[in-house]
Amino acid sequence: MDWRLEHAIYNVSLHHHAVGSFFHGIEQVSIPLMVLLTGILWFFSRPGGDRKWKLACASGYLAAAIAYATAFVIHHIYDRARPYEAHAIRHPWSSSTDASFPSDHTSLSFAIAFAVLAYDTLAGVVFLAVAAIIGVGRLFIGAHYPGDVLMGVAVGALAAFVVVHWLRGFVSWVVSYVERATDPLVARVAR
Repeated sequence: MDWRLEHAIYNVSLHHHAVGSFFHGIEQVSIPLMVLLTGILWFFSRPGGDRKWKLACASGYLAAAIAYATAFVIHHIYDRARPYEAHAIRHPWSSSTDASFPSDHTSLSFAIAFAVLAYDTLAGVVFLAVAAIIGVGRLFIGAHYPGDVLMGVAVGALAAFVVVHWLRGFVSWVVSYVERATDPLVARVAR
């Protein structure tokens, strides 16, 4: 079932090369873009003001780290071959040979998105939309099966839950130390 669905999605890219090329371009910038967008949130908080953006930023980074570590462990327990490794298909957009299950790109991007959503609904929805495009793109370039992407969403959601609900105090403590260095710089630039 997972292969049939992936094959149908991937065939769209094979028959409409622009679709595959578009999602390949997204794949190339996806994780750096999510990291950059998350970092920009930090500077939305005014020095001495509301810290929600700083907390969202730090929570997003920590959730991404936990999601990556979780996916890394799963990869070593279950080394599922990529669709283009397990099946004879043409594949011009991806050549990675690490385990397919779960999708790292999806895990990291959804971890960040769900963490940001916990602090701000509007920003969280934007981050979730970007994460969804990244996850769907992994299917269109043939890098993952739909189950890999869905598990990536679950890993990301779990990582964000852990950070937001169980590690909130730690995140707040880290933010209080880091903002001591960044607030004076931001205050100078904001003048």
